[in-house]
Amino acid sequence: MEGISKEQVYEWLSTVTDPEVPALTILDLGIVRDVEVTGKGNDTAVKVFITPTYSGCPAMDVISIGIRMALISRGIGNLTIEMQLSPAWTTDWMTEEGKKKLKAYGIAPPHRKAFQPLGLFEEDKVTCPRCGSEETELVSQFGPTSCKALYKCLSCKEPFEHFKCH
Repeated sequence: MEGISKEQVYEWLSTVTDPEVPALTILDLGIVRDVEVTGKGNDTAVKVFITPTYSGCPAMDVISIGIRMALISRGIGNLTIEMQLSPAWTTDWMTEEGKKKLKAYGIAPPHRKAFQPLGLFEEDKVTCPRCGSEETELVSQFGPTSCKALYKCLSCKEPFEHFKCH
């Protein structure tokens, strides 16, 4: 194994998807905080730093396995995955491409529309990912995963999930 670069590792990580929203990669989500590559040849070591979307997120075990499989299959034998809990993950770390993928997948992406400088608890105007209407209503604060809420569009009458801001 010759000269593995940090950029190469990021390219390999771009194939690892989120098990709860398979349209997104872990890079789209912004949970990969850093990659360190040390050594050369057979002494190459890779360390991947990841931050869960929620502490205790059950998907992190599956994501860690995905990272291991992606890198071990490319010859990386000395691999460490380190959970970084601070700073806490925020939807601000999601890529714009990831937000577009969410919408195309039928999930309303997070979008901060605070009216106050610290408007963390203001109610969102959530746009329907199907018809684009802002005439929507919250059905349940909690969806199939902790990071999503359930909404209903009042225009097209379709239910949809919203990836909550945090």
